Amino acid sequence: MDDHSTQKAQIIQLNESAVRDHLGEMVRNTVEDTLNSMLDSEADRLCNAEKYQRHDARTDTRAGHYQRKLMTKAGEVNLNIPKLRRQTFETAIIERYRRREASVEESLIEMYLAGVSVRRIEDITETLWGTKVSPGTISNLNKKVYAKIEEWRNRPIVGNHPYVYLDGIVLKRSWGGEVCNVSVLVAIGVNEHGYRKILGVCEGAKEDKAGWSSFLHHLKQRGLTGVQLFITDACMGLVESLAEHYPESKWQRCIVHFYRNVFSVVPRKKMPEVAAMLKAIHASEDKQAAIEKAGTVFTKLEEMKLREAAKKVQDSIAETLTYFDFPREHRIRIRTNNALERIMKEIRRRTRVVGAFPDGHSALMLCAARLRHIAGTQWGSKRYLNIDLLKEQELELQLQINEAA
Repeated sequence: MDDHSTQKAQIIQLNESAVRDHLGEMVRNTVEDTLNSMLDSEADRLCNAEKYQRHDARTDTRAGHYQRKLMTKAGEVNLNIPKLRRQTFETAIIERYRRREASVEESLIEMYLAGVSVRRIEDITETLWGTKVSPGTISNLNKKVYAKIEEWRNRPIVGNHPYVYLDGIVLKRSWGGEVCNVSVLVAIGVNEHGYRKILGVCEGAKEDKAGWSSFLHHLKQRGLTGVQLFITDACMGLVESLAEHYPESKWQRCIVHFYRNVFSVVPRKKMPEVAAMLKAIHASEDKQAAIEKAGTVFTKLEEMKLREAAKKVQDSIAETLTYFDFPREHRIRIRTNNALERIMKEIRRRTRVVGAFPDGHSALMLCAARLRHIAGTQWGSKRYLNIDLLKEQELELQLQINEAA
């Protein structure tokens, strides 16, 4: 295309744009005039007289007007709302505006809680309502959102939760010109009816004993009881904190994290063989058979000159076999932390958009918002485990103890 054709195309585009703007302005003015005429007519009806009309049947007089903006499909219009001296001017137009304003606010809050970014919210509002929400509006909405999230985050934990999964996610925060790490700790549980619940989320400076101890204290204060098994990774200080706050509960180390830990000292070429050996341990019939198989694997790793891997198996395999103490039907879901890992991936997908947070509280609020949204979906309405099997096992063990006594 030559320069002349390009200039001609640009002129046509400019003319079309100018026509659209002109037509849009005409439509907007027409809508504005029509609405203001309707308001004047309503004021005449309430006064029982037109403006400046004098007669004995007149019930009220005007006292000027005030302006209010209203978003319409034609764009933003200025309404001249009449003021009356003896009564409050009420109009169906304003009521519709109030309902629409509340509906827009609720929609924005729900979008934020669903994990939609602020930039995306601005684009959506411009598409739906013809204008972007202002920074002030977003700030006020965030305050309302944070208040709702804090209320949800500190709600009481009702009922017993036999199985509890714990994990943390490390995010970035920008502080004093430097980018630092901040941890967000998350707990989900399976309740006494077999349904998954989001139990808690807290900020931890890092995943150490102090952070986990504070989080477990937070859960216990809110009513977390009846925990028979915690499923976690071997995080620093976590096992010690569990022993302090829930000494009667058992601990299951996630076998997937255990495999990764062993693989860290295994050459890449030998990983498939070692993986098959480790999986054979956890495919055993019962705990005793798994322990015997682990001894065989230890010997085999020594023969393969993978002494570091053999030591990891010898030192830590018992931590991964606790799930054998629970019903067979539950084992596939309580031997790993996958139930929580999937949620953490969803949180990371959402937080990746943000990059570095301004502070730890902002990171916590965004993670909590996403968790609150997940809790309200079908995720928590599908039965995850048949807890009756656990109750039956407990009853059977109690009968065995009574018979032995």
